[in-house]
Amino acid sequence: MGIFSRFNTQAPQKQESSILAQYAPQLMSENYNLYNYGVLGIRREEAMSVASVARCRNLIAGTIASIPLELYRKSTGEELGSPVWLEQPSKSQPRSVTIAWTVDSLLFYGVAYWVVKELYADDGRPARFEWVANTRVAFDLDLENEFITQYYVDGKAVPMEGLGSLITFQAFDEGVLARGKELIKACVDLNKAASIAAATPMPSGVLKNNGADLDPKEVQGLLAAWKNARNNRSTAFLTSTLEYQATSFSPKEMMYDESKQFLSTEVARMMNVPAIYVSADMNSSYTYTNVLDSRKDFLAYSLQPYVSAIEDRLSMDDITAHGNEVRFDLDKQFLRQDPMQELLVIEKLLSLGLITSEQAMEMTDQTSNGNGGM
Repeated sequence: MGIFSRFNTQAPQKQESSILAQYAPQLMSENYNLYNYGVLGIRREEAMSVASVARCRNLIAGTIASIPLELYRKSTGEELGSPVWLEQPSKSQPRSVTIAWTVDSLLFYGVAYWVVKELYADDGRPARFEWVANTRVAFDLDLENEFITQYYVDGKAVPMEGLGSLITFQAFDEGVLARGKELIKACVDLNKAASIAAATPMPSGVLKNNGADLDPKEVQGLLAAWKNARNNRSTAFLTSTLEYQATSFSPKEMMYDESKQFLSTEVARMMNVPAIYVSADMNSSYTYTNVLDSRKDFLAYSLQPYVSAIEDRLSMDDITAHGNEVRFDLDKQFLRQDPMQELLVIEKLLSLGLITSEQAMEMTDQTSNGNGGM
């Protein structure tokens, strides 16, 4: 598009109105206090300590990150040459890493941020970005608590347009940490309880002394010996003056396995991922007979909200020239058909004159063999 400008913090006047309007989005969630300064009641690190949450996150973020982004003309659907930032938004990391963490933010917080690091000199549009962690971002609202008036990164105000400003991606809901905090907290608590049960071979209880009172040092030594013995064998021996009284249920009685299975299924539902993908529903009769069909279902029900959020934001006029749009190339990799079926479709298109040989070669990622043939 043009030569980069790292030092011009103001966009050209012709772009100012659109950039100003799009860099101050409307706040869609009612729970805006939860997002300001990252007050959500549960931290992302706690959520990721739950195996089913981590599995769903990695499935969604990892899959979307593996799909390339392309630039198209809206009117014709023609694929255009991608700008440098579309192939690698940040200079410091691969595109897949930036996209994965963008999806991560949308998934957990309902919003993601990129900071503008470079501008094109000819039209003032962003040329490079960097992903910004949600815990680093805060904001001020107008008097109606409806629109954002000022962003802060690490407590410092940032420009609302141009170099150093934030690009905001908005998800379709308030994020997992807000709407699923009670479920995630239950999973975290269950893991802690299971860990305590694993560290304690027998149910928690008390050793009751029916004889003379013991010195505190003798009590500590007795408890240490009891714990060490239980780590070596399950059978215990007590003298006539000591009595063991259980004060809690055993792990089997607590049904930890069944509880984990149930909560894993609930997590899969909360994150819109088929339970079979996280092995949460082992007795399910739901099976896929076709890999392509399973991918279509996964795209429609799990990935599409995040795919659309990223595509639509990057296609807005303050980033992409009017008349063009950014889309994930789902057909090239994620939804690619069986090779034989694909060749039959291309052959039909060629016979009807709907595509040229060059377009057919591009559809199959082939190059000319040197004599004009395929």
